[in-house]
Amino acid sequence: MTEDLLGRHRAVLPDWLALYYENPLEITHGEGRHVWDAEGNKYLDFFGGILTTMTAHALPEVTKAVSEQAGRIVHSSTLYLNRPMVELAERISQLSGIPDARVFFTTSGTEANDTALMLATTYRRSNTILAMRNSYHGRSFSAVGITGNRGWSPTSLSPLQTLYVHGGVRTRGPYASLSDDDFIAACVDDLKDLLGHTRPPAALIAEPIQGVGGFTSPPDGLYAAFREVLQERGILWIADEVQTGWGRSGDHFWGWQAHDQNGPPDILTFAKGIGNGMSIGGVVARAEIMNCLDANSISTFGGTQITMAAGLANLAYLLEHDLQGNARRVGGLLIERLRAVAAQLPGVREVRGRGLMIGVELVRPGTDEADPQAASAVLEAARAEGLLLGKGGGHNTSALRIAPPLSLTVAEAEEGAAILERALRSTIQ
Repeated sequence: MTEDLLGRHRAVLPDWLALYYENPLEITHGEGRHVWDAEGNKYLDFFGGILTTMTAHALPEVTKAVSEQAGRIVHSSTLYLNRPMVELAERISQLSGIPDARVFFTTSGTEANDTALMLATTYRRSNTILAMRNSYHGRSFSAVGITGNRGWSPTSLSPLQTLYVHGGVRTRGPYASLSDDDFIAACVDDLKDLLGHTRPPAALIAEPIQGVGGFTSPPDGLYAAFREVLQERGILWIADEVQTGWGRSGDHFWGWQAHDQNGPPDILTFAKGIGNGMSIGGVVARAEIMNCLDANSISTFGGTQITMAAGLANLAYLLEHDLQGNARRVGGLLIERLRAVAAQLPGVREVRGRGLMIGVELVRPGTDEADPQAASAVLEAARAEGLLLGKGGGHNTSALRIAPPLSLTVAEAEEGAAILERALRSTIQ
């Protein structure tokens, strides 16, 4: 059955639509932190549909909310008043930390970032954007144009002029050997120098923790130091929280809060986890920025009632069960467990991350050279034992990405770590 489906997939879908595994699997259902494939195999899910299944698979509270809403009305568009959309916007506005905030809902993180770019460039009357090296912001034409990761940038054409800034990756690049304070100072000096050679940019867009880039991040406080420079020049700060939002990092509800010494971002984008699998994205911005558009702009599917019902139920569950705190506690144990394993394996360069957003970077032993073949081999070995992982990374895809639902238990974390340890030991030295 799976082979037949794979053949049909290849016959009608694009070649560039990537599939994991030498023999791709069809996931048919899930419960909690586990999923099952079409052949009945059970897996512990450490990737959550690319960080999208935030609370749990088939969470009863979300399933009930979606079912009840579907029995009333599924969709009406933004041309009509929509109670669930207003209620979720009120909650997100309050949680965002942005004063006088307005919320616009989209259907994905890509669309959210696309909207943020439109707002920033319109507000600032500039099409120049600052972005981070090793970044990823989506697959639309404008989002690809600011992506600083060659593996996810299929064209050099863009409606924007993009300038790339140092700082998104702490342990690689020209400043890697510096202390945290000196690293930040060097990146700020680089930013100031860059701004001296260009027309005034509209905004800096940055992921507090780079997702597709392999869960890399700068020292805490870097973006606060950047913000001081940006504010002096009126340049906006866009925090791309598509992967880092909703408490996944454990220490903070939003990734930008690790860099909050000079206040919140001007614009925040979100998606993925809030829908727990339903298609929700969005933008939060100060009213003066959100309201700067001088033409009609609606969304046919953004904020549709059924997705808003899911988002409200999912967010309520997250907050009521303190899943941010669980991510901090269980994620901390998992990181330390994996670091103990990595210390014995020269093919593991680094275990990094925070909360339940963990990267394991693989290299050829004795070098700093990325080893994408090893990453693929570990994925296969882990799957064979019932564990699903993700991949990512900058110059070459050699980082394992671990991002399970935030309700992960200590026992499940230990089970996953044990499987991953065996997979690492069996495939790398």
